[in-house]
Amino acid sequence: MTIDALAANAAAPTGMYSSTTTTRTPNQSMDSEVFMSLLVTQLQNQDPSSPMDTNEMIAQTTQLAMMEKLAQMATASEEGFSLQMRTSAAALVGETVTFTNADGAEITGLASSVSFAGPVPMVTVNGEAVALDVISGVTRTTVATTAA
Repeated sequence: MTIDALAANAAAPTGMYSSTTTTRTPNQSMDSEVFMSLLVTQLQNQDPSSPMDTNEMIAQTTQLAMMEKLAQMATASEEGFSLQMRTSAAALVGETVTFTNADGAEITGLASSVSFAGPVPMVTVNGEAVALDVISGVTRTTVATTAA
């Protein structure tokens, strides 16, 4: 005899099961606030007859300081890379660039403008927006001058 899932659920008394389920998304990063919370909880729950070693406490606060500085360095590095990409893209305006389009064809054209609206600067080449990281070559455009 097979039991139909719908029939089994229909027979369950109402009020025993909640129709709303809460989904908890775990936080995968540990910031200074979490670290301090853990340290305070550890101090509050320590055994009075065997308090925490001061060297251990200093080591933990040093780890916290190092973690904060590493986070600051990572942020500064990301900002520096973003600035470098913007500077590189702006330097392409007026230059002849080469890129590979979505069809796999290599296109060469004049870079006329740059947009910084997205995470990667977009260079306009022959009227087409091209991501900076797709550009494979740059040729300096020379202007011929005539002597009067």
